Amino acid sequence: ITILPITVLGADQATDIQSYVQTGLQDATFIAETVSGNQQELKKINKDFGMSYKFGSSRFYFKEPFKVRIESKVEDTNVVYVINGTDQVFKLGGGHFKVDLAKSPGKRQTLLDIGMVTPSLFRSLLEAKFVRFEAQAGCVVFDLTYIQSDIDKSRYRVWIDRMKKYVVKREWFSQAGKQIATFNYTLPQQIGGIWFPSHLEVLNSDNIVAGITNYASIKLNVGQDDSLFDVK
Repeated sequence: ITILPITVLGADQATDIQSYVQTGLQDATFIAETVSGNQQELKKINKDFGMSYKFGSSRFYFKEPFKVRIESKVEDTNVVYVINGTDQVFKLGGGHFKVDLAKSPGKRQTLLDIGMVTPSLFRSLLEAKFVRFEAQAGCVVFDLTYIQSDIDKSRYRVWIDRMKKYVVKREWFSQAGKQIATFNYTLPQQIGGIWFPSHLEVLNSDNIVAGITNYASIKLNVGQDDSLFDVK
């Protein structure tokens, strides 16, 4: 009897990141509600990380590829943050501040930050290397590095639910290789056939919970207008 080697893995045993991206997700909007934010512990992640936890809530808009808009309010002042490709704009009251992120890939906020992976991430921003399967957790693990690694050597290790295709856990490592933070994404909701996490817990390098956020009023694939992401 000749036993042939198994050369083809099942869809849930693939080692290519493209088997686990959310191809059907075109846009998303939700309200990020701060449940808790320990500024002392958040500062251990980096000096600016705790800023977003000072807002009671913020409205997020994402659109493929690489479009982000965040609206918040500080007392009576409106704050708007927009990323469109490599252009970043802050609008604070009457102020308008524009930054080019072409040489700062690590500062480009994407759907990965909220626990989702989409095809565009791996076309021009990130490279993925298979690490292992974790059968008990139902996850596949990848290391993600920037294509522009000569500019930014920071990286992520992500655990992706193989069936629901959302990020369960993300570890963030500095350019020096030190672990900065861990992000746990839980309570996924199925919306239009897409699983989307609705709870985020952030731990610092001391493994202390520094911040907790809920995602509410989640809407997917509503057809957002490109004018929302105007950086002029």
